[in-house]
Amino acid sequence: MPVPASRVRVRYADTDQMGVTYHANYLVWFEVGRTDWLRHHGWTYRDMEQEGIQLPVIEAFCRYLAPARYDDELDVHTRARLLTAVRVRFDYELRVSASGTLSATGHTVHAALGASGKPCRLPDRIRLVMQRPHHEAPLMGTRLEARTGDPATPQALQKRTLARPPGRDERLQ
Repeated sequence: MPVPASRVRVRYADTDQMGVTYHANYLVWFEVGRTDWLRHHGWTYRDMEQEGIQLPVIEAFCRYLAPARYDDELDVHTRARLLTAVRVRFDYELRVSASGTLSATGHTVHAALGASGKPCRLPDRIRLVMQRPHHEAPLMGTRLEARTGDPATPQALQKRTLARPPGRDERLQ
């Protein structure tokens, strides 16, 4: 079942003097999408913390494509995928609701930490949801990784390296 988009409205306080959204607010909206994604799958941040698990951001990226302006409503589309048993990646796409204009794309990577502050496995119910193939599909037809040049994971780097035609390195020298 697809996760519904989160809707946010650009407040006056979110903008600069020109009425354009300040760049750091996109990360706040990513968090809205991530929180709603978790809630949609039956796991809130409150539940997570009560279970002794935290998900700190260890990497964040945002590509700004078109400005969001004061009073625009934005739809935050979020997908999640398990990178390892203790790391998860959320991909985001922000669109202006009225026009469908793609405003920004991005991702965050999180490490699961236990109460001791050391890495821990995510609960099975969340790992199983994140392992489903439909959560790995690109967002709304975009190619986030191709656009950003982000290999996403060490495993992806390895796969791309192994997929190179023989002799490619010699031709580059």
